[in-house]
Amino acid sequence: QVQLVESGGGLVQPGGSLRLSCTASGSIFSVAALAWYRQAPGKERELVAAISSNHNTNYADSVKGRFLISRDNVKNTVYLQMNSLKPEDTAVYYCFLGTLIPAKVYWGQGTQVTVSS
Repeated sequence: QVQLVESGGGLVQPGGSLRLSCTASGSIFSVAALAWYRQAPGKERELVAAISSNHNTNYADSVKGRFLISRDNVKNTVYLQMNSLKPEDTAVYYCFLGTLIPAKVYWGQGTQVTVSS
């Protein structure tokens, strides 16, 4: 069983920065696809950024050029560096880990990010 523990959320002013971290237990981290999703009140959960096992990345259009996803396979940790934050980035951010063999998905508990002056 894989557990994901997130940290780094909080309150930040518009234009500020935050770095989210998600650390996984277990031995499948290096072969897993990793991602960050977010869900704002009254909205569907949406993909923010993803990174494959070979470090290919993908971003939502709304965060391109502002957010950076990275992974450290030694520390079993995935990061989301968020810069130039906007009020519309306010949401609960969830860490995601997925494997193909076996086909499994895991979610973190979520961490609140609030962008407000």
